[in-house]
Amino acid sequence: MADTFKDHFSTRSADYARFRPVYPPALARYLAEVPGRRDLALDCGCGAGQLSTLLADGFARVIATDASAQQVANAKPHPRVEYRQAPAEASGLDDASVDLVTVAQAAHWFDLERFYAEVRRVARPGGAIALVTYGITEIDGAAGGVLSGFYHDVLDPHWPPERRLVEAGYRTLPFPFDEQAASPFAMEASWALADMLGYVDTWSAVRNAEKALGRAPYDRFADDLRAAWGDPDTRKAIRWPISLRVGRV
Repeated sequence: MADTFKDHFSTRSADYARFRPVYPPALARYLAEVPGRRDLALDCGCGAGQLSTLLADGFARVIATDASAQQVANAKPHPRVEYRQAPAEASGLDDASVDLVTVAQAAHWFDLERFYAEVRRVARPGGAIALVTYGITEIDGAAGGVLSGFYHDVLDPHWPPERRLVEAGYRTLPFPFDEQAASPFAMEASWALADMLGYVDTWSAVRNAEKALGRAPYDRFADDLRAAWGDPDTRKAIRWPISLRVGRV
């Protein structure tokens, strides 16, 4: 992992907060069962707080950090979640103070050697770590074909190399902890056309393609998706399989 913060999302942080899919509450309940205590969870690379707020249902406190001030500013408020601007590799928390460290859809951006050292420093005895990532968006029918073609054919040269780690479900990441088998989960949503277009427009590869080619590739995709979707108000079932790496520190 690189030593510098790769910021792909700050410029669209409000859209990121609005359009990114929501983790299932069952995932947060499962993660809360992993550590021996539930006093404090640390959610690193928290983005808009998609997982942070769910963890608050199982922990007395959640500290959610992100290197991007814009992401933190747009994060969803919760009375038991404290948002801080901080890199994952330097949380600023006390030694041996955290029961669970989570990372949702962000570990592929971290300097993992430094991050794992930070996890070992802040984790209490019996503490745990969980890396969470979700895979390629699944939609049935013609709309799914259009989305797949845009993802694989048009955007392929524009995805950051770290995206391959996501596609592999983080299985290719080093994970030097006492790993345990994790339960399967998936995110599911019922979206209208505008929801899907807004979500795709938050992708890092769309930002990179826009820098190189302008908005034309995304605009063509949007036209193709409209044609395949039909009535724009029709809600379609969307699914993202979730992969977990869970271990004791």
